[in-house]
Amino acid sequence: MLMTIPGLAFFYGGLVRRKNVLATIMQSFVVLCLISIQWILFGYSLAFGPDKGHIIGSLAWAGLNGVGMAPNPDYAATIPHSLFMVYQMMFAVITPGLITGVFAERMKFPSYIVFTLLWATFVYDPVCHWI
Repeated sequence: MLMTIPGLAFFYGGLVRRKNVLATIMQSFVVLCLISIQWILFGYSLAFGPDKGHIIGSLAWAGLNGVGMAPNPDYAATIPHSLFMVYQMMFAVITPGLITGVFAERMKFPSYIVFTLLWATFVYDPVCHWI
């Protein structure tokens, strides 16, 4: 989490013109909030949920249904399933956060939100499930 805020926020803020510093910092903060919500609602289930055709996970764990303090032997047999979910969420957050630097000064904020949500859902989650 500290890699996204303040790490990437300040780094990307230093790469843009003075008038765009606040917008770039806000993008890094919003990606943390947006992807955290997406991950909790359905992203974790798509990435790590029970397999559906070797392409994507099912929505069995949507809303963290069935993700609790008991360890999941398939992923981490010694730590709580919910802790594994939070650990993986930080990777889900930092990945689109790194993409933010490409959009610095080039994309409107609403377009950035839509792109980030779609990219996380249709690119990150399936590739994470494959790996």
